[in-house]
Amino acid sequence: MSNFKFTRRNFLQISGLSGTSLLLGGCGIPIGEGLVGVVSQPLNEKVETLIFKPQTLVPEFSTKDIEPEGLIVNSFRGNPTIDPANYRLVIDGEVNNPLNISMADIQQLQLTSMIIRHVCVEGWATIVQWGGVRLRDIVALASPKENVKFAYFESADGYYSSWDIASATHPQTLLAYQKNGEALPRENGAPLRLASAVKLGYKQSKWITRITLVSQLSRYKGYWEDMGYEWFAGI
Repeated sequence: MSNFKFTRRNFLQISGLSGTSLLLGGCGIPIGEGLVGVVSQPLNEKVETLIFKPQTLVPEFSTKDIEPEGLIVNSFRGNPTIDPANYRLVIDGEVNNPLNISMADIQQLQLTSMIIRHVCVEGWATIVQWGGVRLRDIVALASPKENVKFAYFESADGYYSSWDIASATHPQTLLAYQKNGEALPRENGAPLRLASAVKLGYKQSKWITRITLVSQLSRYKGYWEDMGYEWFAGI
């Protein structure tokens, strides 16, 4: 895993295509307004997708490596309280079978567990066990159209982000409802959050309520991304 990180980061540094210089600043416009804006594709996406291996597994850790207190809670607009009994996840956009599903529906799907390193752009990292459903299984249920290339994620606190579809459907990208073998705490994104071995922490949205699959990105790509953070944000 360390060799893969080294190769990616050094390649991007050498090519001059990494970091905030590639992205224009923004104002954090909610996703609903952004989807009708001017379409643009991040420049670094073209480069980083050449390096990214969509089905290659990232090495995982053992249970003895888990750091139970290591995950720092970063709040965007506080920690929303969502009643799991009334929770619904909407999957829409360029799909043949739009979904509006409950936590009970989600928990009927196969449970996948992984122990991975969560890496924050602020310079800290910790090893966490996540449990949930593979995002690719949810995407498959929605039957995306052939031209879908990206996924937008909208959260209950107003946070939003977007991913390339290859990373979203990576086998180690989960919609997680468990943390370290227990129910996901509210402050960590309950009832449902993104957890992935292939993205930095700010891409792993919490309190997800909507996933929109699209063939093109709008001018608004994510809360932090629109303020200059790297869009692809792979590790």
